[in-house]
Amino acid sequence: MFDSATVPPLIVTGSSPATADLVERARSGDKNAFEAIMRQHNRLLFRTARGVVPDDAEAQDVVQETYLRAFTHLDAYRGDAALGTWLARIAINVALDARRKRGVVISLDEPDNTSDAPTGEPMMFLRTPEHDAPDHQAERSQVRELLQSAIGRLPPIYRSVFILRAVEEMSVDETAFCLHVSDAVVKTRYLRARSLLRDTLGAQIEAHAHDAFAFAGARCDAVVASVLAELDRQGRIHPG
Repeated sequence: MFDSATVPPLIVTGSSPATADLVERARSGDKNAFEAIMRQHNRLLFRTARGVVPDDAEAQDVVQETYLRAFTHLDAYRGDAALGTWLARIAINVALDARRKRGVVISLDEPDNTSDAPTGEPMMFLRTPEHDAPDHQAERSQVRELLQSAIGRLPPIYRSVFILRAVEEMSVDETAFCLHVSDAVVKTRYLRARSLLRDTLGAQIEAHAHDAFAFAGARCDAVVASVLAELDRQGRIHPG
């Protein structure tokens, strides 16, 4: 099992100057910086957690614990990976720990029976227009609900890959890094996940994937408030 607080070097897009500034301000105890980091990454971490845990409430708990672990070990973030990738890797480990505490052991690096899967991974990140007619919006909502339900029924080893690749549109390298598996495993499991979903949903599965497992509103505010309160209790937030 990888250490959730440290991240080895990875050849992916590193942190931007704005992100580096946010991290430095958070290290100095800036409340606004902590909040900005959470607002920017809440949806990513919620979706990442839902790749492992079976329901939204447990995923929200994972998101909160992820921030507390990450903010406690911010000195371990060196900027050689994107901040979101670093946080997602921690979230995977927190989610696995949460499952283990409930007596469910999930091994994301275990071999799976997908040797007969195709070797080429098609890139099919399809988007629908942001502004649709009301009937199209209703249709998208129905498809999104069906998709979320179908994704939720996937085994975690496939669900975690599909969410990171199709929903969050991470690269193969980033997904492999977050899950601590090889690029080949990511490609094979993504193909298998798509095949399983097609059995239920047909050819439209990825047209609405980007809308799945939204994290906003009350849940977003609850995570920010809870983490800031705990950081304040620990004395990690300085006045002003």
